[in-house]
Amino acid sequence: MNKFSDLYDFVGLAQSNRKYTESVVNNLKSSLKIFGKELNEEELGSVDVVKDRIQEIFISVVSNNKNKNIGSLNTYKARLLRIINDYKKYGANPGKIQGWTVNKRQSTPLLNGKDKKDKALSLPTNTLVDNVHKIELALDSNSKATLLIPKNITKPESEALKTIIDSLTKK
Repeated sequence: MNKFSDLYDFVGLAQSNRKYTESVVNNLKSSLKIFGKELNEEELGSVDVVKDRIQEIFISVVSNNKNKNIGSLNTYKARLLRIINDYKKYGANPGKIQGWTVNKRQSTPLLNGKDKKDKALSLPTNTLVDNVHKIELALDSNSKATLLIPKNITKPESEALKTIIDSLTKK
């Protein structure tokens, strides 16, 4: 029977045979650690049971790791499934690891054509230029307002500017 703890040994064996890099090993061990905390005795005793119950286990992982991003948890799940699949191919019979050819994985692009572009932040960006504050604001109408305000503006002057800006708004 293939126990969950055998996956740790397999990851170490794969690293020593140069099938996983050190950074990949660290990522895979993190997945094992996060998922291992949620397993019951039956699941700890069988890798096949873990694979069969991965959705139920994943729900438990999500509910007990509310401080982690759901995207990160999905990544951990994918890594665990990768370990299990590699283990079934090469770990159950350690002699097969010699025939394992490592595929160089393509890195996933951070942005693809289907992704939405970020909207401009509506927070002001203040930069001091000479004796003037330059404030750029992104407006909801996909336009930008730029304010140039003297560094030594007086209170009556700032109230006058506020009145002018207030008069520009539609009611």
